[in-house]
Amino acid sequence: MGWRLRVVLGSVALAWGLIWVGPAAATVSPAVMPGDRAVGLASTVSGRGYWVATAAGDVLPFGDAVGHGSLNGVRLAAPVVGIAATADGGGYWLVASDGGVFSFGDARFFGSAAHLALAAPVVGEAATPDSGGYWLAASDGGVFAFGDARFSGSLVGATSLDGPVTALNAFADDSHYWLVTARGALAVFGFSSGSWPSGWADLSSVPPNAPFVDVVDHGTATDVGVWLLGGDGGVFTIGSAPFYGSTADVGLAAAVVSMAVTPDHQGYWLLGADGGIFAFGDAPFVGSAAPS
Repeated sequence: MGWRLRVVLGSVALAWGLIWVGPAAATVSPAVMPGDRAVGLASTVSGRGYWVATAAGDVLPFGDAVGHGSLNGVRLAAPVVGIAATADGGGYWLVASDGGVFSFGDARFFGSAAHLALAAPVVGEAATPDSGGYWLAASDGGVFAFGDARFSGSLVGATSLDGPVTALNAFADDSHYWLVTARGALAVFGFSSGSWPSGWADLSSVPPNAPFVDVVDHGTATDVGVWLLGGDGGVFTIGSAPFYGSTADVGLAAAVVSMAVTPDHQGYWLLGADGGIFAFGDAPFVGSAAPS
């Protein structure tokens, strides 16, 4: 790179010339723009990349993640609150707090809650394993099912609701899903009566150090478990979900907002609101969306 002296053969005579050879095209890591914030994280099928979604609707790909489009530059009626990828990684959905759903790549649109008079804002989305449907969850515990996602219940009107629902995650089927509240109370839907786990499960009798912001399933053919994520980056495990690390004892520049798990469930990433990425277990770090 820089200035180089080259010999240039003309068609008539031999001539000397100085030619500017610009720098090779550099790979610039995408970053969360000023005034925006990261809100959601999704892994690629290989586990060697991830997408970061922002409140403004931007989607920032890292590693082997391919950008399939975004809402960058679109004037939104409500901020984006989450992202869910299709099973083959060929697309993704963005969901906004007004229940709007936006499809990109091979992600199909099955409906949204944007036309409804919602009692509470939507806080998250989860897709069915065949990408044939998805659920939306609202902070009052309401659940909306679209496509082949089956409605198995909600927390609307639940007398034991101890605070706003902050996140939704689904099992590897089309009928089971988890809701978690800011205080860490956990509700699961779709199990038959008497199956474990059922109803509510409090992580602790004392208030958490930070509100819980995400829940991620670790269900397999023989084990059931979940990870719960606190806004301080604390990771809590229930059932079969293993602990690989957290950022609870790290001085963070911004609150942690989302979690994504590797396809083999042997690692996970945490996402900060500033776009920072923290990798644990076999989850590779392939870039951060935090402004440099």
